[in-house]
Amino acid sequence: MEKVSSNKLRIFINQCLVSCSFSIEDASIIADLMTEADLSGADGHGIFRLSQYIKRIKSGGINIKPDININKESESTALVNGDNGMGHIIMNFASSLAIEKASKTGIGWVGVKNSNHAGPASLYAKMPLKRDMIGIYIAVGSANHLPPWGGVDMLLSTNPIAVAVPSMNEKPIILDMATTVTAYGKIKTAAQKNEKIPEGWMVDKLGNSITDPNKSSEGFLLPIGDYKGYGLALIFGILAGTLNGAAFGKDVIDFNSDFITPTNTGQLIIALSIERFSSLEVFKQSIDKVIKSMKSSEKLPEAEEIRVPGEGSERIRKERQVNGIPIDSKLIEKLNNLAKDLKVKPIQVI
Repeated sequence: MEKVSSNKLRIFINQCLVSCSFSIEDASIIADLMTEADLSGADGHGIFRLSQYIKRIKSGGINIKPDININKESESTALVNGDNGMGHIIMNFASSLAIEKASKTGIGWVGVKNSNHAGPASLYAKMPLKRDMIGIYIAVGSANHLPPWGGVDMLLSTNPIAVAVPSMNEKPIILDMATTVTAYGKIKTAAQKNEKIPEGWMVDKLGNSITDPNKSSEGFLLPIGDYKGYGLALIFGILAGTLNGAAFGKDVIDFNSDFITPTNTGQLIIALSIERFSSLEVFKQSIDKVIKSMKSSEKLPEAEEIRVPGEGSERIRKERQVNGIPIDSKLIEKLNNLAKDLKVKPIQVI
């Protein structure tokens, strides 16, 4: 493993995107969000995806100058058409719109269609935190890796959800989870590192466990909580996909193998004003108490500690800010080949 500072990583991503004719502003937004993904430990959604994004851009599968517009709107809701732009740019726009609406009416629910993969869900759920709001983000995954419970046809994706809740003195609670046992990005990163995946992540169509990530195409991911995870994936797909006129079920394009066809990815972001329900100060103090009560509760003998959602990512973030972001040497080589093709400076390791 090599290490790259977050600043150098951000600069590298920015340069690559600008070389692909993105505007300075859009390249900066995308680079910031992709770097934040790596800083927080979402290694399957940050720099790991850059080559894939650029391949899709070069193939004409992503519009680098989209006309992001609002198709429908009310005081508290909106439907955003991303015009097949980069998901990061579209979701940054949608999140800002949701926050603006919530500041006026108490809630902002913004659905998105004609979008693309936008990185980890937590990136957008965290945005309302800056205004002391609760953030909720749901997306239709960018490839189907999950069948309905009891079936084998891949009709569902990991369809993630993230929820961010502000606190007073404690770190905010940030839940970021797929409806499958693991995100598919972890399968891809394991394959790149030639690492096996744990039993219970994937099975083949006969129900046999898959531990070789290179054989992932022979099977599918397992849902969390068995049929309950399937139910969540279905409902999240309807809310983020069908409701917005975005792709869901058989209409989902596998962006891992198809680099040309627009994905019409569906997402939604909700910003919720706490002050419409409670005193902000009282609420945040109450969340501090909730966090402390969870962490100080009696542990099982084998448990080292009790954590709350987001705590692990925050620890990773602090460590990586100081010591750099670890990147597999094979990925570094791939990125430097990309830099050569794009005529930009290679990535600088520590």
